[in-house]
Amino acid sequence: MERLKFTTDIAQKPQSSGFLAIFVLILGVLGLLALAGAAGTYIYYQNPGGYFWPEPREPWAAIPGEAEWTVDFSADVEKRDAVVAAFKHAWSAYERDAMGNDEYHPIKRKGTNLTDAGGIGYTVIDSIDTMLLMGLDEEYTRARQWVESSMTFDRDANFNVFETTIRVLGGLLSAYELTDGDQLYLDRAIDLADRMLPVFDTPSGLPYSQVNLAKRVGVADPDNRGLVSTAEASTLQLEFRYLGYLTDNLDYWDKAENVMKVIRRARLPNGLTPIFMSSDAGKFMTSDIRLGSRADSYFEYLLKQYLQTGGVEAMYREMYADSMQAIHDNLIETSKTRGLTFTLEIHPKRLAHNNQMSWIRTLKQDHLVCFLGGSLMLGATTTGALFPSSVSVPPKKEELSEVGQRDWTTGVNLIETCVDTYRTASGLSPEIVHFREKIDSGKGDWFIKDAKPPGQPPVYDARYILRPETVESLFLAWRLTGHPKYRAYGWEIFQAIETHCRVPGGGYASVLNVEEVPVTWEDKMETFLMVRRFSFFVLAGWDRVPDDNDGVLQSETLKYLFLLFSDNTVLPLDQYVFNTEAHPLPIFSPSVRTGLF
Repeated sequence: MERLKFTTDIAQKPQSSGFLAIFVLILGVLGLLALAGAAGTYIYYQNPGGYFWPEPREPWAAIPGEAEWTVDFSADVEKRDAVVAAFKHAWSAYERDAMGNDEYHPIKRKGTNLTDAGGIGYTVIDSIDTMLLMGLDEEYTRARQWVESSMTFDRDANFNVFETTIRVLGGLLSAYELTDGDQLYLDRAIDLADRMLPVFDTPSGLPYSQVNLAKRVGVADPDNRGLVSTAEASTLQLEFRYLGYLTDNLDYWDKAENVMKVIRRARLPNGLTPIFMSSDAGKFMTSDIRLGSRADSYFEYLLKQYLQTGGVEAMYREMYADSMQAIHDNLIETSKTRGLTFTLEIHPKRLAHNNQMSWIRTLKQDHLVCFLGGSLMLGATTTGALFPSSVSVPPKKEELSEVGQRDWTTGVNLIETCVDTYRTASGLSPEIVHFREKIDSGKGDWFIKDAKPPGQPPVYDARYILRPETVESLFLAWRLTGHPKYRAYGWEIFQAIETHCRVPGGGYASVLNVEEVPVTWEDKMETFLMVRRFSFFVLAGWDRVPDDNDGVLQSETLKYLFLLFSDNTVLPLDQYVFNTEAHPLPIFSPSVRTGLF
């Protein structure tokens, strides 16, 4: 694997085998006792105190059960019900003040839509499967009635294709699955998908970023010179493929999967993935390389597409393995003091003295990257398992390949880093953190860049907008290990949300500065902020438009917390994959062979 060459005008990244040495563990299997039984294809065993596991790091190691624990996947009813109460607090405010609107402002107690032409039910559809999982029958009945009587996609306005797919199409398909085939949801999904299909009518087959749903035409993103982000192009496949499977309409399947063929052909020699592609040429453009905004769900869907069809599409496994190798070769780093695992970014820079393109390393990690910890652990026990059908819970070292061991260890350690970023005055994590170079003299491994003292206008990086990525990883880690510390982490995060984000009149608000207590809420919501700027229980505002087109999430955060405290028979990982908006879709056997075989 060719390593990316960095410019010499910054601290050079060591060219050593240390990047791969992260998976070398001092462990062996100690104290593994009698089998506690089996559930499905998984093996549970008691008190695996010395099993294949990286060394815990302070201060999070001091959680009861760190050294030894008994795998017990029964529900924590009290905590689960507290999450349900939080959802009801959020939903009741939205239903009272803004039912049917795309957005909700919890402080102003009003709703708005994303376009002047009207909304398309983002918040309602995004929340229905959460109501079904939580058993909220009355709320669900009213939401379904709204879908049946009031929902329409005949809006003469531009909507973001990525957001509409993962939220609305994914939500409709998940509702269809969880209601055992309510035709209402499938009919609405077909209507929406038919309106969006023209976005793939580009010279390369890569989709336009926006769609006019009434006119049924794709629209290039004027803010990005017509380019499409890698994540936007490659995070439509779970939804369109499943709809193709349900309807036997291969147009849905073929157009979405053709995007992956284009991306595969565009592979760079080092295997890294820039954040922008040309929909005309079908090639990567010179742009930032990172795992956060505009790239994150590309990596997530590589693994999940492989899992969605029961592991029969080997090409996705190969693409996933190739990407994870490139990430470990170039983007994984450890902090200078405590050795926290994090991911860096690489930015293109044209040198003034010779006009040549070079690359600059930036020790910066978005909260968005925190999905990767759980994803790596899931990949390690599937693509990285020697015999995937008989992996123990938690896994034994000898059950994983060397690559699986590497990915498992990186995933576990990355989760610890993401949890560590919640160690702020409020107990909430900032949107973006930077890590110190080895030569830096500052205290602490990570910091908020340009942070202002309390009382001064905060920087964007200091905000907490209730992102789900860390709790998503905690849920996956819990299901794959049964380790009680993951529930403990999740409960601490939930309590911080309840303490600092809960609006007494209903809903939850984002926090402007995680290092300032008491906190200041944000309720501003610009209607032109087209994507990921809205939530049924929180509306974040921005004093500048982030470059990632990503903002707060809605029921996704509470849904993963609910699953974290539920028993493991609720949406088993060997039967479902979650789209990037946490809508569960079933694993199925494809009825057609695709061009990727």
